Amino acid sequence: MNAMSGLPYDLAVIGGGSTGIVGAKTAASLGARVVLIERERTGGDCLWTGCVPSKTLIASAHAAAAASTATRYGIDVGPIAVDFTAIMRRVQRVIEDIEPLDSPAALEQAGITVLTGHARFTGEGRLEVDGAVVPYRRALLATGASPAVPGIPGLESVPYLTSDTLWDLRHLPGRLVVLGGGSIGCELGQAFARLGSEVTIVEGLPRILPREDSQASKVVLRSLQADGISVRTGQRAVSVTATGDDSGTLMITDGETTTHVAFDQLLVAVGRAPNTGDMGLEAAGVVLDDHGFVVVDPMLRTTNKRIWAAGDLTGHPQFTHAAGVHGSLAASNAVLGLRRRVDLRAMPRVTFTDPEVASVGATTEAADLADGLRQITRNHRDVDRAVTDGNIDGFARLAVDGRGRVVGATLVGPRAGETLPELTLAVRKRLRTRDLAATIHPYPTYADGPWKATIDDVQDRLSSPRTRRATRWLGALARRRVRVTI
Repeated sequence: MNAMSGLPYDLAVIGGGSTGIVGAKTAASLGARVVLIERERTGGDCLWTGCVPSKTLIASAHAAAAASTATRYGIDVGPIAVDFTAIMRRVQRVIEDIEPLDSPAALEQAGITVLTGHARFTGEGRLEVDGAVVPYRRALLATGASPAVPGIPGLESVPYLTSDTLWDLRHLPGRLVVLGGGSIGCELGQAFARLGSEVTIVEGLPRILPREDSQASKVVLRSLQADGISVRTGQRAVSVTATGDDSGTLMITDGETTTHVAFDQLLVAVGRAPNTGDMGLEAAGVVLDDHGFVVVDPMLRTTNKRIWAAGDLTGHPQFTHAAGVHGSLAASNAVLGLRRRVDLRAMPRVTFTDPEVASVGATTEAADLADGLRQITRNHRDVDRAVTDGNIDGFARLAVDGRGRVVGATLVGPRAGETLPELTLAVRKRLRTRDLAATIHPYPTYADGPWKATIDDVQDRLSSPRTRRATRWLGALARRRVRVTI
């Protein structure tokens, strides 16, 4: 390929996932001349292997679970038959339905030049894309991350699955072992169990969902076990032995006892590693940390003052919503010379198990609360919508500071992620419990949980000796002002 002619691009975006697409569109909307370089297909993990296919699969699994448990609502639907091939065809149809929004044609319609190929920095203000020189003024790294693969002896002897390759399955695994009890492992493990697989989840830490409130972990554990999943926590993977084309045995240990778990498919879900290799970053003066993530400042600028980075490769929370917002922020900083900073304080996250776990802000774990913070909890037994739905094994929990401001929240229950935005706004805007308590909420909804928690806090504050003295004084003053004649 020959060198590209013309003026340098105002912004060269490397990576066509959520971060890169939003960043490129933001820059183009600001009048910048933008090129987006993607070596495979635009849309990224979210479209092809992450959010879209996983939530589509989870929807099918939820339908199967709802049908199989309908008798508790007085509904008898008879035997349930799962057509896994049809489910995976639907996953592909949903991807195809959304794909045009992220396609090169849509990006070019937005005024963005799209190049397909591998980008590599070759000099100051210069990139090469499969041999073609691409000059730029500013650049945005948005290459994301890929499933991490642990160095377990024998793992390469079986065609193990990851969240990237899982979607090629066309037949339901009889026995599925999931290595990793984080969000991805729990979501996919539960989905496959509800569709009929015999599932075992292996987690090296003492509990699943280790980043979440421990009570949330317990609620999800009960739900996974109710779905027939064997959950092995505190177990380290020792080795893998192949026994067939896809099948094998995973050896695990708790430090004292060794156990062998047979599988027909092994799913590795132990985290994600940044895609920062073979890009010429060292030559470009872009520094990586000890884990391979790009080092950025609060404005998402790298150690090269002409290059910004955003999304999963930075070590910031690896969520699509974070990637999009940070991609837009980095792009506007780059093309306009702004110094807007990322705000990680109010970063929402949702684990899409049944029940869902939604969290934002400071921890709500009682043992980990910082000085001056306290915990307020409302269980779903006190939420009428949860009672009517028969979903009382959930809760709303807030972390509140000494001034009554909401600084963190954990919600566990159906569609918990849909209730979280109000609390995310509260954390971001430093709203007090009295602000939420004084806001009328629709009844009956699951939002009653956090709302009642804020009411509890306001009532508790009103019962303090100082407040009670003040209210008694105001009451006495009001009585003196109003004389009643009988």
